Amino acid sequence: MTSESRTMHIGELAERTGLSLRTLRHYDEVGLVRASGRTEGGFRVYTESDYDRLVLIRRMKPLGFTLEEMADLLQIVDGESTARAERGNLSSFIDRAVQRRDELRKQVAMADEFIELLKSRQAHS
Repeated sequence: MTSESRTMHIGELAERTGLSLRTLRHYDEVGLVRASGRTEGGFRVYTESDYDRLVLIRRMKPLGFTLEEMADLLQIVDGESTARAERGNLSSFIDRAVQRRDELRKQVAMADEFIELLKSRQAHS
């Protein structure tokens, strides 16, 4: 059995991705990640491709990308746009991700500074 043909239920997928069942169902409802199939009993089943897709989405969340932006990037990744548009859009996503990462770095640096100020005050009291 290839890794692509191996399937997993939603619980295993939730555990592997660190996402809640509710979040996975929501992503299914909005079309970001659809279950690759269903069991005879109607339970969702997912493949490694579905897992990879969710990992990509999960990495976008901390950078503040909206569900719409996630869907746009997934269309690019899925090859659902022209090659020229794809290159331009992918470059735009890269630029936005870099910018948002840099903003997060600044926030973390400010948080570190704040923590050190608090520790300094604690040591002096």
